[in-house]
Amino acid sequence: MTGRIDRVAIVGGGFSGAMLAARLAERGTNSILINRTPDFGLGVAYSTPFAGHLLNVRSARMSALADRPDHFVRWLEANAPEHEDPEGFAPRMIFGRYVQARLAGVEAAHPGRIERVVGEVAGIGAGGVALSDGRRIAADAVVLTTGNPAPRTASGEAGAVISDPWAPGALDPVGAEDDILIVGTGLTMVDMLLSLEGRGWRGRAMALSRRGLLPRAHGELPDPPARASPALLNGPLSARLAEARKMSARSGWREMMEGLRPITADLWAEADIATRSRIVRHLRPWWDVHRHRLAPQIGAQIDRMLAEGRLAVVSGRVKAITADADGVRLDWRPRQGPAREPLTARWLLDCTGPGHAPEADPVTGPLLIDGRARLDPLRLGLELDASGRVLAADGDADPRLFVLGPPARAAFWETIAVPDIRKRIEDVVLALV
Repeated sequence: MTGRIDRVAIVGGGFSGAMLAARLAERGTNSILINRTPDFGLGVAYSTPFAGHLLNVRSARMSALADRPDHFVRWLEANAPEHEDPEGFAPRMIFGRYVQARLAGVEAAHPGRIERVVGEVAGIGAGGVALSDGRRIAADAVVLTTGNPAPRTASGEAGAVISDPWAPGALDPVGAEDDILIVGTGLTMVDMLLSLEGRGWRGRAMALSRRGLLPRAHGELPDPPARASPALLNGPLSARLAEARKMSARSGWREMMEGLRPITADLWAEADIATRSRIVRHLRPWWDVHRHRLAPQIGAQIDRMLAEGRLAVVSGRVKAITADADGVRLDWRPRQGPAREPLTARWLLDCTGPGHAPEADPVTGPLLIDGRARLDPLRLGLELDASGRVLAADGDADPRLFVLGPPARAAFWETIAVPDIRKRIEDVVLALV
């Protein structure tokens, strides 16, 4: 990198952006933290006001600091002692308070190092960023920490379709006895069912996804990692999958996954494009439901809804969604077997997860058009180097443009959980400072 970096513009003020700003300040580098709302440090995940939304990772692993693994637990002991169990799953709203406290504490200790700006970024130039209201913010480097975009499966639909269930007030129209359809059976679906039940909803839900898989739950106690065997780490993907099944039968699938967790990003980096493609096309749904697990008590709630007949899950593909003010109809094709009748309900929730579309994004789209960025071969996102720098169309890394957090999934695969993001924060800080 040539030239000193004194001022970094961070686009996105959720966990990734806020904690990056804090670490830069502690290293003596100024940053401008830009967020769409004044709720810096929260993002979508930690802005939930519902106490029933719990972390998916035990508190002992949720420190914002890579070099202080007990930082969150110590904060819980002092500020939320009812949740101080290091092996427990604290409410996400409590973790949001922790992130905001960490950011505020660094600001107090390093006054003037972090500037907060509320606004919408409209473009990235050579000397900083432009906001949609005409403001321009000068910076020596830019880091995109924009988090996960809203779902896109049912975007554009109206009437009884709730295309972004995380939007403020999105669930308000759902009545206590209303039946609902859900597209997507992952973590977002679980969050929405919990939110609805917390509001007194007593209706029934029919959920559809391509394979009909539900997230698995953590065990009641932490699972010791099983050491990954050489056969799991090397060779054809089919042979490694067979070894994973053997290890799961021998040691337990949770233990097997725990053994892979610390080395997942390295394995992804070592994989060639053909192997990555097979993982995305064939293994990803199973990986997601076993890797990104639910707190045990949340898993028990979903099991109860299934047992009560209030939640049913089917596998298939969406053919068409039609909706009006009175209800919604979902035409679908089953994964196996003959055609089925359309599904109908009062409401449909799009819980398909992040709608990644870098070409259509107002920030990354122009970068792709101008050749300042390029998509990875699988079109998962922008292509990056090992430090998170954006690769231009000619393959050169831009020393002043980085991506951090969920949008960096093409390069690092595991960029969602706090333990993974905090490690990436340290890599980006090292590259910048």
